[in-house]
Amino acid sequence: MGTAPSATLARHWVPERSLLGDAGLVIAFSLFTGLMAHIAIPLPFTPVPITGQTFAVLLCGAALGARLGTASMLLYITEGVVGLPVFAAAPGAASYGYLAGFVAAAFIVGWFADLGWTKDLPRTVVAMIAGEVALYFFGLLWLAHFVPPTKVLDFGLFPFLIGDAIKLAAAAIVLPAGWRLSRSR
Repeated sequence: MGTAPSATLARHWVPERSLLGDAGLVIAFSLFTGLMAHIAIPLPFTPVPITGQTFAVLLCGAALGARLGTASMLLYITEGVVGLPVFAAAPGAASYGYLAGFVAAAFIVGWFADLGWTKDLPRTVVAMIAGEVALYFFGLLWLAHFVPPTKVLDFGLFPFLIGDAIKLAAAAIVLPAGWRLSRSR
């Protein structure tokens, strides 16, 4: 009664929610994130590459909500741990913190989506910025174990801000388009 209806893809895309439908969405977004990991640009001065994963993670949380978005990112990490080629090629373990950040970002963006924040563009952008903050928090915290403290922001944040802003904008714009397509069926 007192809560806003959810604005997640799981609510819009699947006419009648089912365990199988939810599982399909979780698997689809985990594989999509793995696919986006292969859109990667290594930077010579940092162990962290530019990838398409941020786009997938933000879209996942906004589309699936906190529970399914988190499950999708945990599945994505599990796929990589068992040896599926879903991770971006990166030298060493310096970027592993961003993987934990993917889970946190999907949860946070999904939480906002569950509260109805992804129904309009300005609030969707705010939700996704909150997800980006979580992603960077874990990524930078882990990266600090591998680079000098004075270089953490230079290697793990500043080179990615413009690209991540573009990916955030793309995810925020694509999200409602998917809902419109799903409603036209």
